[in-house]
Amino acid sequence: MVFDVLPAANDKKIGIATLNVEKKLNSLTQQMVMLLTDQLIQWEQDDSIVCIWLQGAGEKAFCAGGDVRCLRDRIAEVGPQAALPYVQSFFENEYRLDYLIHCYSKPIICWGHGIVMGGGIGLMSGASHRVVTETSRLAMPEITIGLYPDVGGTWFLNHAPGRTGLFLGLTGANFNAADAMFVGMADRFIPSMKKQSVLDGLQKQAWTDCTRENEVLVGTVLRSCEVLDLMPAGNVRQHYDVIQAVTDADSAAGVAANILAIDSDEKWLQKAAATLKSGCPSTAHLVFEQLRRGKKLSLPEVFQM
Repeated sequence: MVFDVLPAANDKKIGIATLNVEKKLNSLTQQMVMLLTDQLIQWEQDDSIVCIWLQGAGEKAFCAGGDVRCLRDRIAEVGPQAALPYVQSFFENEYRLDYLIHCYSKPIICWGHGIVMGGGIGLMSGASHRVVTETSRLAMPEITIGLYPDVGGTWFLNHAPGRTGLFLGLTGANFNAADAMFVGMADRFIPSMKKQSVLDGLQKQAWTDCTRENEVLVGTVLRSCEVLDLMPAGNVRQHYDVIQAVTDADSAAGVAANILAIDSDEKWLQKAAATLKSGCPSTAHLVFEQLRRGKKLSLPEVFQM
């Protein structure tokens, strides 16, 4: 992690938090989680910090998720039983960080460019201002590795329109900026070339000591930099009716059978079905049951689930 501050108007500052493991697509390690948690708590208590800018280093990714390879290596090194406390600690601390972001008392702007997957969506989903760009490629790909959509996935997948969240969780399908906006996982589309303009605009705002007023200032800057005409076409809205039809079943097996039976020339749908087919069957059942049971849970209950 790299932390910095930008000077802003009225003797205020903007906290800059950068996930800085570019070669690993900024995948989260235990150390990164703890460092970011501690820094966010410090900034929340600092009256001179008016907002937080959360970003990933490099052009390829905001965050590709948790560093699963690190967990795998630890298990291989000491064995499953001995590694269990470390693994439990990793996920518990990651979930605490995600929940902290959801409940943070100051605006957090997440610049979700490039790859945003798994734990990356977990970080982004709780931010008060979630930005996607023309390069954004999101997914909850746990079906491919035998896990389940954690990091608050029960919350944000259930809050997506219709049963699109169930479809995305079961298939691990990639979705872009337009899709993220449609399913409620992003708030603003801003082209990558406008990033510095956003930062410059934030520095010039007439910041106050009122959080609500500062949230409005952040929204004003982001709105002024949006160029919706440059947003690429999405797939989720386009195929919404198909998604609703194939997910209309009372069991994971029923939904999976419907998805695998999709007869379409659309490559996005074909790839979604292929990923489900080659994915972990146990994960498919977990996703279905997770979203069913969590449909009416509060945010704290989701993270305790």
